[in-house]
Amino acid sequence: MRVIQIIDSLDAGGAERMAVQIANELQIAGHESHLCATRREGLLKKTIHESVGYISLEKKGRIGIKAMTKLKTYILNNKIEIIHAHSTSFFTATVIKWWLPSIKLVWHDHYGNAEEVENRKAGALKKCSRFFNGIISVNELLKDWSIHNLKPSKVIYLRNFVSNSLEQQLLKPLPGSAGKRIVHLANLRSQKDHTTLIKAFQEVYKNTTGWNLLLVGMDFQDDYSRDIKSTIEDLKLDEHIHLLGSRQDTIAILKACDLGVLSSRSEGLPVALLEYGLAGLPIVTTDVGACKEVVLDYGKVVPSQNINSLSQAIQEFIENPEEAKLMAHSFQQHVITTFGAASYIEKLETFYSSL
Repeated sequence: MRVIQIIDSLDAGGAERMAVQIANELQIAGHESHLCATRREGLLKKTIHESVGYISLEKKGRIGIKAMTKLKTYILNNKIEIIHAHSTSFFTATVIKWWLPSIKLVWHDHYGNAEEVENRKAGALKKCSRFFNGIISVNELLKDWSIHNLKPSKVIYLRNFVSNSLEQQLLKPLPGSAGKRIVHLANLRSQKDHTTLIKAFQEVYKNTTGWNLLLVGMDFQDDYSRDIKSTIEDLKLDEHIHLLGSRQDTIAILKACDLGVLSSRSEGLPVALLEYGLAGLPIVTTDVGACKEVVLDYGKVVPSQNINSLSQAIQEFIENPEEAKLMAHSFQQHVITTFGAASYIEKLETFYSSL
């Protein structure tokens, strides 16, 4: 099959990681695989396999006729049969489908606010969906929403996967001491609820010594970002909570940490949890989206927006290192077995073929 993944950017986010991973794994599986970044490149460009076809459009504005024409020409020249559009790139893909009706169009829904999906503003999406041949949703909530609100007859739930990554070296030393680092891997967006985590860490810090919290993810320099920094400063935790920004050495960072936390108030199926698992970290996550389904009994799952529950779960792992180690190992094996690339690509191939 000849398939192109379309994503708006190559910033280090969950949907972007999935687009790159799918493109890479399809190429490894023997397909002719391509990837298109419609608006801008980013850190993940370096993770695209050298044998994957790649095009950057630098699209400006809503339509971007010049960029659309460039993509259409690329698709024709490479005889691409399937467009696999991720998240908000559905509009670009729909325009191409309108120009090239014979091409198959799959839309991949990574919507992060799954708990609030009924409030989703989706006017353009609903109109475009009549051009979709199929939809992939990352959890059951999103699948049900698509079935009831969008047009295609083929809608499947296909949970995210994680590739076994190559070894990485830290680009620079990490703050804090080895054996006492907590990591939170998430871009600075409100649904990730860094504030609850920061306040939970304050409670942990009162009862332990030497622990540091590393916040890894893109800083958009907006009001939410400023609120996070202000909260850290007000709680006098500047020396123990560190914003590392978006990093190219994420794998190495995770392997240098000792506990992975996800404090979201809403999620789809977070790739961060799978990356924590591959890195062998014990997990504390909130019960949103597909998080509980992913973690099962291999980590601690707590209610969202609950400072006490989150701090208690973190504290329990800190006070019981042997339990943490055993659960981390079990979760790592669970991720490798259940969320590996081979099974995912096989299911994806079957879905493509059904179109």
